[in-house]
Amino acid sequence: MNHPAPGADIVRAFTPTGRLRASINLGNPILAGRDAEGQAKGVSVDLARAFAQRLGVALDLMVFDTAGKSVDAVKAGEADIGFFAIDPLRGEGIRFTAPYVLIEGCYLVRAGSELQRNEEVDAAGRTVMVGKGSAYDLFLTRELKAATILRAPSSPAVVQSFLDEDAEVAAGVKQQLEADAARLGGLRLLPGCFMVIQQAMGVPADRGAAAQATLAAFVEEMKAGGFVAEALRRHGIQGAAVAPASP
Repeated sequence: MNHPAPGADIVRAFTPTGRLRASINLGNPILAGRDAEGQAKGVSVDLARAFAQRLGVALDLMVFDTAGKSVDAVKAGEADIGFFAIDPLRGEGIRFTAPYVLIEGCYLVRAGSELQRNEEVDAAGRTVMVGKGSAYDLFLTRELKAATILRAPSSPAVVQSFLDEDAEVAAGVKQQLEADAARLGGLRLLPGCFMVIQQAMGVPADRGAAAQATLAAFVEEMKAGGFVAEALRRHGIQGAAVAPASP
């Protein structure tokens, strides 16, 4: 399907340097990782390439190891687009599209833990390990009233930090926790999920309403046309679903 090229004003709004700088977070394995050659790959990378192609510009990938750093790059205008979990705190300085992927956030405990249900986690004396600055950190900081939150340097480091610091619970991406549990043994996930993360694209707020609308329309098209579903399949991603069309 051919699409008319966006107008020159839109292209300029997204590419003040003449190239599209995309902020990629490697902290969430559902969205991005590295291939055998060490290059960034994943659903977010595929979307960034497709959007650069739509604008008719070259793409620069700005790769970060945590969500927090990736967010900061877009807020500071050092990157032109990014891929984030929608969160009220991140909305300051970034304009989000509707989500393109939904991801489950789950709890992991030791096999012998007395905890059986998500609702039992928020109790005095319990410790919950999260990736610093991740969507889970932002959400649980608001939601947990009695448990104590501990912070690992990044989301992929959560389970190791949970073990090293003898925390009771680890919180993170279901797929990451399942992989760590299978690799390490002696661990289990609590049933269900404590949150569903809405993963969206974002643009610096000062790029204007037209830029935001262009990016939003692009995301809707990528969902409706099967691009996102195909990217999830191609990268072997489990535990994520294509978000429904935005009303």
